[in-house]
Amino acid sequence: MQTSTDTRIRALTDRGFWGQDTLHGLLAQRVAQEPDALAVADQPDKMGLVGTPPVRLSFSDLDIASSALALQLLEVGVGPGSRIMVQLPNIVELVVCFNAVSKLGAIISPLPVEYGAHEITQLSRTLQTTTFIGCSAFKGQPLIQTAKKVLPNLPVLAIGKDLDCLAESVTEEAARILATYTRSLNDTANRVLTVCWTSGTTGTPKGVPRSANMWLATARATAEAGGYQRGDRLLNPFPLVNMAAIGGFLFAAADLGCALILHHPLDPAIYLSQMQDEKITFTIAPPILLNQLAAQPELWHKFDFSALRAVGSGSAPLSSDMIATFENDYQKPVINFYGSNEGLAFFATPETVPSCEMRAEYFPRFGVPGLDWPGRCHHAVQSKVIDPDTGAEIDEPGAVGELCFAGATMFDGYFGAEAAGLFTDDGFFRSGDLVEISAAPTHYYRIVGRCKDIINRGGMKISPAELDALIDRHPQVLEAAVCAYADEALGERVRACVVPHDASQPPSLEELCAFLMTEGLAKFKLPEQVCYLTVLPRNPMGKVLRGDLQTSTEAPE
Repeated sequence: MQTSTDTRIRALTDRGFWGQDTLHGLLAQRVAQEPDALAVADQPDKMGLVGTPPVRLSFSDLDIASSALALQLLEVGVGPGSRIMVQLPNIVELVVCFNAVSKLGAIISPLPVEYGAHEITQLSRTLQTTTFIGCSAFKGQPLIQTAKKVLPNLPVLAIGKDLDCLAESVTEEAARILATYTRSLNDTANRVLTVCWTSGTTGTPKGVPRSANMWLATARATAEAGGYQRGDRLLNPFPLVNMAAIGGFLFAAADLGCALILHHPLDPAIYLSQMQDEKITFTIAPPILLNQLAAQPELWHKFDFSALRAVGSGSAPLSSDMIATFENDYQKPVINFYGSNEGLAFFATPETVPSCEMRAEYFPRFGVPGLDWPGRCHHAVQSKVIDPDTGAEIDEPGAVGELCFAGATMFDGYFGAEAAGLFTDDGFFRSGDLVEISAAPTHYYRIVGRCKDIINRGGMKISPAELDALIDRHPQVLEAAVCAYADEALGERVRACVVPHDASQPPSLEELCAFLMTEGLAKFKLPEQVCYLTVLPRNPMGKVLRGDLQTSTEAPE
């Protein structure tokens, strides 16, 4: 399957942003250049997750294991264009699967381990899955049994039982068979390798087909932002099902010969120990963990993080105080990332956004004519802002509109879905994200929310993301998110959903509003209800499920 047109392929190849490197081709390069270097390593608590001990594979080991798995899959009928759904946590076997599927010319569709019978049934039907790979259990939950129950007519294969993902050798005859098979494919970096799934916060998750070239463009953008170097040691705490993990870690590590150290689900104690013990040079961490480290210097200084050059974060506005603490006290630069499975790729570094306060919320306007930024990403992508209702382009300082994106990192459209309305007439993806063009200087975007998340209070539009970030600053609040609630007079009003630091002393609605007024918030944006939670509902990618907040919360005041 190929989604990119020949015209797009030719244009991006001629400009040097796309090439011929497949995932298994990159692995072959690593084997030729550094066969014994560490390629991938499990987290130390793997036994508690899936019941098997952690392993570490060199590039040579990874090549052998993925070839052995590819041969096993060939025997059960997997071949070019086969659609393999894989539900595994972040373990070495999942990395083996990615490389094996690449060698076979097939498509891999990784699923979060949180997905259950409903999602597996629904997404498998959409994908037209031909084979399912999973593990017998994850944290005591029988994942593979769920898949077997809802996919009775498909091969459902368990790693460690039906498939050996950690084979230590391949016979010469088998290696020749696979080599002959692979050569006959005439595989390219432009065919679809993965179908990942959007977060689905507003409905059914949508499949995002991506080629190796799209992933490599994203990987090189991330590597540029993080200052990756050959032989680095990268700690990945995000599930290998989305942009941050596959683009920022899996493909980047293969491209640069870095060691990929796996983690997930997030366990702060293990994660921090891995950073120290594995001598991690770069990682991406959730904002809430970085905030805790910034607020607890004694915790930071318990570990030796001398190998760490920088740390990334994203998915929500960052704390400027946290960034300042990391850079001034801990001497570790913080990179703010903004991206999506579809291919959005922005990042703010100390070089592009020197101010800690601005870097918490602002991103360079990459790919805008007349602006110039250092590095490759600025030339590999294009961005603009349009009026979400009329489609007219917006470029005025202080204006708010829908972010549109194009370039080497972008996908071509959702799997099996009509593209009508998805792209502008000149080929820019309509992200659905609202951004503000900064007033002084006009070189930056600030993410202010989602078009479809906007709360309409009597005709006045309110961005939930803006309120989230402000309420998060309240000293009694651990984290917060706002949502709409129905109102006969105004249509919608604002409800604040708060996780307090101390459940016995939560901030009252009056205290929250007084705090927001001191922050300069307009009165019409103030919340009129508050509810208290122990945790915010999030999807497997960590994004807040506002729909769940709206349907499940009841305000006590």
